[in-house]
Amino acid sequence: MMSSVATSPVDSGTQHEVVKSVGFIGLGNVGSKLAGSLLRNGYTVTVRDLNPELAAPFLAKGARWADSPMQIAQTSDMVITCLPSPTACSIVMEAPDGVIAGLSAGKIWAEMSTTDSGEVMRIAERVRATGAEAIDCPVSGGCHRADTGNISIFAGCTRPTFERAFPVLTALGRRILHTGDIGSASILKVMTNYLATANLVSVAEALATAKAMDLDMGTTYEAIAISSGTSFVHETEGQVILNGSRDISFTMDLVAKDIGLFQKLAEDHHVPLEISPLLNEIFADGIARYGERELSPNIIRRLEEATGHRVVAEGFPAEMVDDEPEEPGYEVIPPGRVRR
Repeated sequence: MMSSVATSPVDSGTQHEVVKSVGFIGLGNVGSKLAGSLLRNGYTVTVRDLNPELAAPFLAKGARWADSPMQIAQTSDMVITCLPSPTACSIVMEAPDGVIAGLSAGKIWAEMSTTDSGEVMRIAERVRATGAEAIDCPVSGGCHRADTGNISIFAGCTRPTFERAFPVLTALGRRILHTGDIGSASILKVMTNYLATANLVSVAEALATAKAMDLDMGTTYEAIAISSGTSFVHETEGQVILNGSRDISFTMDLVAKDIGLFQKLAEDHHVPLEISPLLNEIFADGIARYGERELSPNIIRRLEEATGHRVVAEGFPAEMVDDEPEEPGYEVIPPGRVRR
């Protein structure tokens, strides 16, 4: 049973009230898995989604339902939003019956979406005006790791807020990185998603070229995997590409949003990027051809259609499953930073 007061492993000695009840808004591909981790780890969870049917599995496991974002904030110690766009987050937070209307001193708002750093900082100011705390804590590592609590989490906030939220974050993920002030986590998440997209497009080009040359695709996959050319994307999305399912639980519109946010960051800071604009063009073309909700690894279809070769092989899984056991979360300490 959880006590009313505890000290997190990262705490320097000051005790904080423990977060016992968590409200979760947004039960999509990632959000549903994160909410499941909270239930699995014994938190009192209240859920909400525009599609009430998505909440049914959680209600069956003991979660509560909230009729509005305001209600979820009023009845929870910590409110998590995990939504598809900055616009969706702003609506949920700032509507008359939104989260901000239900916040008060001592509560925490945690934004776990991949979102615009400027927008999350703007909303954080409104959150702090209620006496509540704010943290942007996007996740990275794939839906399969979100499902097992082994995903990585970036956390942008004050150190005291990080220490108070830390027990919840370690229930949601394994590697927790305090990135600095509010907004810093969102910037870093957009950057890492840009890198993942660059990896995806290069993997698609390598696999399509190997197929056109009639190389064995299983051998090609392993050659890349054991070489300097490997990457997290190759070892995950490369497999579902070769299976043919292309199901990584991520869609082209979300890729376009993320790489668009990264391009804007570069433009705002006068960085003359060369690869990023091309990636934006490639995914704009993919969306024009296949639709916004097409699975993102199917960007390889552009090359399959151009070459007439279907890039598939036997022996690869239709979706990724995390086969590592769930482990306790811990703080990642960057080089040069002293553990507190």
